[in-house]
Amino acid sequence: MNITISNTRTIDKNKIVKLYELNEWSAAQKPDVLYQALINSHSLVSAWDGDELVGIGNAISDGFLVVYYPHLLIHPEYQGKGIGKMIMEKMFLKYKGFHMQMLTSDGEAVRFYEKMGFTKAGNTTPMWIYDGKEH
Repeated sequence: MNITISNTRTIDKNKIVKLYELNEWSAAQKPDVLYQALINSHSLVSAWDGDELVGIGNAISDGFLVVYYPHLLIHPEYQGKGIGKMIMEKMFLKYKGFHMQMLTSDGEAVRFYEKMGFTKAGNTTPMWIYDGKEH
């Protein structure tokens, strides 16, 4: 396994959809919208094992004060190997010093993000209008 992390590599839409399907994320059911959302993000970081997309993460930001990390997916066969950490570290380099870095997490991902330095946001209540099924 020779993983490379990139924030400049062009990503084929079918590779993105496959990664989302493998992780059972409902966004895979909207491939054109998913692709546009990712490539138009403020930042998009991908992880590769040769030509295989094995991880992806994106950020939405005002570019100065606030950044939100909506997606971080790792190919199921590559989970637990530090790829998510490498993607987040790349993001942290770009958004270092921002007043607020935020995300929404659930399930086993909570422990991962706690290890990355995130904490529960005071007494806030997560709220959304959501068209997915996996949460």
